[in-house]
Amino acid sequence: MSDHAAHAHGAPTTPWPLVVSIGILFFIPLAFIFKFVNHNPFGAVLCLGVGAPLIIMGVIGWVREAIGGAEFPEMRGLGFGAMGWFILAEALIFLPTFATYWVMRLNAPEWPPAGSIDMPKLLPAIMTVILVSSSFTIHFAEEKLDKGDEAGFKKLLMITMALGLTFLCMSFYEWNHLFHEGFTISTNIFSSVFFSITGLHASHVFVGLGIFVAMLIPAMNGTINHVFVRTGSLYWHFVDIIWFFVVSQMYYW
Repeated sequence: MSDHAAHAHGAPTTPWPLVVSIGILFFIPLAFIFKFVNHNPFGAVLCLGVGAPLIIMGVIGWVREAIGGAEFPEMRGLGFGAMGWFILAEALIFLPTFATYWVMRLNAPEWPPAGSIDMPKLLPAIMTVILVSSSFTIHFAEEKLDKGDEAGFKKLLMITMALGLTFLCMSFYEWNHLFHEGFTISTNIFSSVFFSITGLHASHVFVGLGIFVAMLIPAMNGTINHVFVRTGSLYWHFVDIIWFFVVSQMYYW
């Protein structure tokens, strides 16, 4: 569809949702099938090597289009409401994952199953403090922006990004520690659920950091889309709230 035709119909066209969907719905599940069903590590690595870049490219491209919005300025005000529906959809992805865990745990003759190790308690508590702090900093960044303090907004946005990146690095550190303890995704049913849920949450943190990068780059050039900032902030608060469910169920229950 040409640009003229797209404008005539009043709706933008973008390839990035398709790119992300191919990565998430085709190559990533295929990687799991090769690894755990066919026991073919090479096929799993190959599919993961294609799927992961597709997801990253799709997220970057999609976010860049969401920032610019110059081609379809009439849609700029729709981002915040659309994010609400997106969050609802994401919540419905997390819900059955938790429900599956609850059903398995409550019906298991013993828990944790054989092969499990004691979950760390201090590290997830520190991670919780860091992530909650980032929710406050992005909120205060919004307030700075509302008052016209763009320098203060950019400073707090970068602090938020640093906190989010620290949280993500701590997640990777913890997974690496658990791997060395012999607790991997294939150890037992608890490890499968644990790495699935914590990995799903970490992927959302990664997307949130991508959104913040998409805010920061234009802001450094003196261009700030207030609707996009509010939308990204709302998403980050959702990621923080989901973490309370993750940490309470996976580490302290």
